[in-house]
Amino acid sequence: MSSKLMEYFNKTPRLGTLSTASKDGTVNVGVFGSPIMEDEKTITMGLGNNRTFKNLQENPHAVFIVMDPGESPDKWKGVRVYLKMIECRTSGHKLDKLKERLGLYGAMMQAAITFEVTELRPILDMGQGWEASI
Repeated sequence: MSSKLMEYFNKTPRLGTLSTASKDGTVNVGVFGSPIMEDEKTITMGLGNNRTFKNLQENPHAVFIVMDPGESPDKWKGVRVYLKMIECRTSGHKLDKLKERLGLYGAMMQAAITFEVTELRPILDMGQGWEASI
């Protein structure tokens, strides 16, 4: 499953949403194309100086959702990836390499963020046993 998940997560072009919350519970959701699943437990991405970045400074937990609409809700494909920020680099080699990889969009990046994957859930949870639909 992990190689299939990584292939699905890293396909391009694709967009997903990253949801975060501040320490007082104020939520934010942003659309991102930069996250890369390095291995089955690690995701890296670039962030600009935005609400998502500010929220992660206060609360390291987030959820990234990537999905492909289907003909009906039960035909949608996708996965919810629960994350915990484990590293934030605002300078240095890691950020420089990320900016290079992102090309034109790299100029906007203020930080290279590394997350640990803490949980995977299906895009639709019907309350029974599940497999991420990818």
